[in-house]
Amino acid sequence: MKTAITELLNIKYPIFQGGMAWVSTYTLVSAVSEAGGLGIIAAGGADGEYVRDQIRKVKEHTSKPFGVNVMLLSPYAGDVIRVILEEGVPVVTTGAGNPSKYIKDLKANGTKILPVVPSVALARKMERDGADGVIAEGTESGGHVGEITTMALLPQVIDAVNIPVVAAGGIADGRGMLAAFSLGAEGIQVGTRFICSTECHVHENYKLAIINAGDREAVVTGRHIGAPVRSLKNNLTREFEKLEDRKVTREEFEIVGLGALRKAVIDGDMKNGSVMAGQIAGLIKDIKPCDQIIKDIMSEYQVNLDKLRG
Repeated sequence: MKTAITELLNIKYPIFQGGMAWVSTYTLVSAVSEAGGLGIIAAGGADGEYVRDQIRKVKEHTSKPFGVNVMLLSPYAGDVIRVILEEGVPVVTTGAGNPSKYIKDLKANGTKILPVVPSVALARKMERDGADGVIAEGTESGGHVGEITTMALLPQVIDAVNIPVVAAGGIADGRGMLAAFSLGAEGIQVGTRFICSTECHVHENYKLAIINAGDREAVVTGRHIGAPVRSLKNNLTREFEKLEDRKVTREEFEIVGLGALRKAVIDGDMKNGSVMAGQIAGLIKDIKPCDQIIKDIMSEYQVNLDKLRG
């Protein structure tokens, strides 16, 4: 399948694996890239040397293109960018901020950059500043989210820019891919579905929580402090809701959430950990290899496209 994204990044399928902190490590990333998609290491709040180690391990397991997601709010963001430049990473995606100050150096190094954008305004700025493409992410996604749904955001971003647009948020199968492509996307980014893959080395409880999730279990907390996060309902989300009712400061809010993602991903604490997942969690009912996930997405995409064509 050829699109502007597959041509730009030299990948077989226009499917990105989302960069999820504590989740998107080299085992998952290399498996997705080997299967023809774009695996993406999540830098999260880690320092440059952690990211360097992950990059080198990915290179040991695949010769295919891969990327690194830089969380711009991290105090190590600059350090991570330096490592990316030194290691010659093919693709960078960014989140939680504006990467403009890094774009020139990345492009000079031959790295393609596709920032995640939650709005038309940021998409336009990224194009002006030289981004190779953008990832339009709707509020349906897991983790840190914006306000606009994928269905509403995606066509507006596509109409506003002349660079390739990847759709993200609420996509886990071929039907979601077809919907995104019918709106003009050149690729899709999938996060939650890849958590439930055999190569994703998160705690088994995390995968089972997603598989057992209903359609209304992925909720957002933290809107009042300007840091909305979507995760599955549990004791932690209920505690966050109480804090929001009391209108506590951002500092108080963050103290309660400190280390909560690690509790879920590594320790398997589904009650008090931050079980980040998208609204699409209710659609995911099994665990299978990344290669099969990608094949199933592409097969379902084609079947539904053929139905529309009659």
